[in-house]
Amino acid sequence: MLISIILSLILTGVGTRWINSLYQMPNAPLTFPDEIVSRSKFRPSLMFLLMFVCLLHFSEMPLPQFFYITTIIFFLTMITFTDFEQYTIFNKMLLPFAIFGILAAIHLNLPLADRIIAAIVGGGIFLIIAFVSNGGIGGGDIKLVFVLGLWLGSEMLLNVVFLASILGGFAAIFFLATKKMNRKSFFAYGPYFTLTTLVMLVFAF
Repeated sequence: MLISIILSLILTGVGTRWINSLYQMPNAPLTFPDEIVSRSKFRPSLMFLLMFVCLLHFSEMPLPQFFYITTIIFFLTMITFTDFEQYTIFNKMLLPFAIFGILAAIHLNLPLADRIIAAIVGGGIFLIIAFVSNGGIGGGDIKLVFVLGLWLGSEMLLNVVFLASILGGFAAIFFLATKKMNRKSFFAYGPYFTLTTLVMLVFAF
């Protein structure tokens, strides 16, 4: 437990600094640039809690697997918070996330071809959906599904997309019904993909 606490504290500190630096970039794609502080005030505590619960669950894993599971937990957590707070998923997070996904497949002898196919097909389908829906799906969501394919492979990616789409749909209906958003409002689907992935990983291992 102590290792999980220390690691969660370190990753929370690193993650918070990273997110803050991305928010301060010139021309950062922020939806709420004047609400950075108010929308992130609970971030450190929630980020620590989320990572601690996940890392504690996987703490008995062999070191190589634990390293990569820690990596995916870290990136999924970062993406969850940037998309909740500012409705944006940064390429500077997605690129190293994708690279580590490929390294994990190679290092752990996982079927790399299946993961590449899952990434291309999953990202391609969401690209088509975005085109047909005239921007109903954001570019960040498309790239996130692509990267998740590299990490999860076809079977788990399909399950994540299915469950996350249902949860996101119910959430959108709820926000519409309570008038917290309208049909023209932007809806952040990313956190539903990331949190669903974390839950499925916990139950899978």
